[in-house]
Amino acid sequence: MTRRWNALTRVAALALLGTTVTLSQAFYLPGVAPTEYEDSDAVPLMVNALTPGSESELKSVIPYDYYDPMFNFCKPKDGERSQAESLGSILFGDRIWDSPYKINMKQPKLCEKLCDTEVGTEQAKFINNRIRENYVVNWLIDGLPAGFVHSGTGRDQDKEFYSIGFPLGADTGRETPMLHNHHEITIDYHHNTQKDTLRVVGVTVEPYSIEVPIEKTELCGISNMEQVPGMYVSEKKTTLVTYTYSVHWREEVNTAWATRWDRYLLVGEPRIHWFSLVNSIIIVLFLTGMVAMVLLRALHKDISRYNQQEAQEDFQEDFGWKLVHGDVFRPPPYPMLLSIIVGNGSQMFLMASVTILFAALGFLSPSNRGSLATVMIVFYMFFGVVAGFISARLYKMFGGEAWKRNVIGTALLFPAIIFGAFLGLNFFLIGAKSSGAVPFGTMLGLVALWFLVSTPLSVIGSYLGFQRPKIETPVRANQIPRQIPDQVFYLRPIPSMMIGGILPFGAIFIELYFILNSIWFHKIYYVFGFLFLVFGVLILTCAEVTILMCYFHLCAEDYHWWWRAFFTSGASAIYIFLYSVMYYFTTLQIKSFTSVVLYFGWTAIMSLMFFVLSGAIGFFSTFFFVRKIYGSIKID
Repeated sequence: MTRRWNALTRVAALALLGTTVTLSQAFYLPGVAPTEYEDSDAVPLMVNALTPGSESELKSVIPYDYYDPMFNFCKPKDGERSQAESLGSILFGDRIWDSPYKINMKQPKLCEKLCDTEVGTEQAKFINNRIRENYVVNWLIDGLPAGFVHSGTGRDQDKEFYSIGFPLGADTGRETPMLHNHHEITIDYHHNTQKDTLRVVGVTVEPYSIEVPIEKTELCGISNMEQVPGMYVSEKKTTLVTYTYSVHWREEVNTAWATRWDRYLLVGEPRIHWFSLVNSIIIVLFLTGMVAMVLLRALHKDISRYNQQEAQEDFQEDFGWKLVHGDVFRPPPYPMLLSIIVGNGSQMFLMASVTILFAALGFLSPSNRGSLATVMIVFYMFFGVVAGFISARLYKMFGGEAWKRNVIGTALLFPAIIFGAFLGLNFFLIGAKSSGAVPFGTMLGLVALWFLVSTPLSVIGSYLGFQRPKIETPVRANQIPRQIPDQVFYLRPIPSMMIGGILPFGAIFIELYFILNSIWFHKIYYVFGFLFLVFGVLILTCAEVTILMCYFHLCAEDYHWWWRAFFTSGASAIYIFLYSVMYYFTTLQIKSFTSVVLYFGWTAIMSLMFFVLSGAIGFFSTFFFVRKIYGSIKID
């Protein structure tokens, strides 16, 4: 329990750190100092959860604890001890423990025996199934994940890059796959001449399967191990497995400590990634620029024509969007629900904006595991005051009187939906005995943050919002609603919303592909500069498309724009979910029921969050647009 509460204290520390850090030239958070080693100093090897990982095939999304009894790996003699973890690290399934491996700086080892373990039939079935699902073993040395070497692509094909983790075994097509029980560990170190110390700058592991353990007296080398029979764990009888390892040291002159993560950060073909992303941004900017020009020119002519008619002596009947001036600010149906989700969408928008900005400036490092998720949670909690303030202001403008229900709904409704879905998915992880299952203590910590931080801040924001004067509209609403004429097909609610959601989705779908690859294939996402640009294009696109659709509806004498403004830009979340469905059928090979539920469950949660975020952008842009145009014309 102490470890869990330490994770919560780190949340507060990260929040304070985010306000005091300064930008550094390296990829690391300022204050994350390298570990200095002397010759023969102990270099701890930590173990993390086993995850399904493959460059081409993903057959599961369930991580497992390294010391799960079903694996029966070697344990330290004095018992395994867990390492301190951040809140985000716990939520993403990281479970870091110490290990029985003994490694000392610049001290090579040759076929060191780790232990003998007996693998039973049930354990063998479990291990063989995990090998068939391409599970990888995750180790950490000096904060660096142990990598599996592969060549780059394109212009980087002569360079070596690391995939995080190394295979648990190899499926050779036989009845049972091979289990890797010998590991060749190569550690790169850099000599820091200023302090005359050594720093770890690279870790790679070559796993091998050896049926008969090679003694120290024999030649223990890669060429020799490739000739010996492999290790197969039988599903019909108990199998004795001997785990061994070798340690090799290699001095790196050209790799400094500040650039040691570079070999982990290859995402596909760099030229394709950059070209596709820049091309998408240019196309979307061009389209939205054209939309803005057409809209502004048409509006300028409309406003000039209306004002000229008012100056004429002869009375002429109103036409176009001016016809609905007496109904355009009529309160929408379900005003409380609209104000609540717009407030929560504003909270999500600010959380995403600040987090992406911090990441783009280099304040979030891959060496600080779980920092991205932790910072997102912290900012979301703190921006609860914004959700309460905006919700209260809108509800007061709509003429609502049940202010207590509004305060409670803003603080609890949307977070309860997300937390309920998260809790339900967690039960599936518990049923699968996965390390990704969030412990009970962490759940209590999340509830404590929700009710002790976010909820009070939301209530304070609501109080401040209700204390402010009511937002006045430029035109008063008539007592009798105007009848809306029949609309053409593309201006009806559902078709217009689906049409409006296409362009915002087009702004992000390429980057969405890389994000999905990073999430499900356990790769490091690092192009936050591009993500920052794409997020800016998304904001611009949501605003302009929603304003354009609102203008068309007003010209067609349809004044029900409040909810439609939210759903027009929010409809892009539907396309994100559909794209995730296509990604599942075209890229993943997930078959188990639990993995399918987890994939679509998390996808639905992410789509819902994006729905309220993008919906809030469309709502506010349209609200300011409608106030502006109706405040610019003369109305008797």
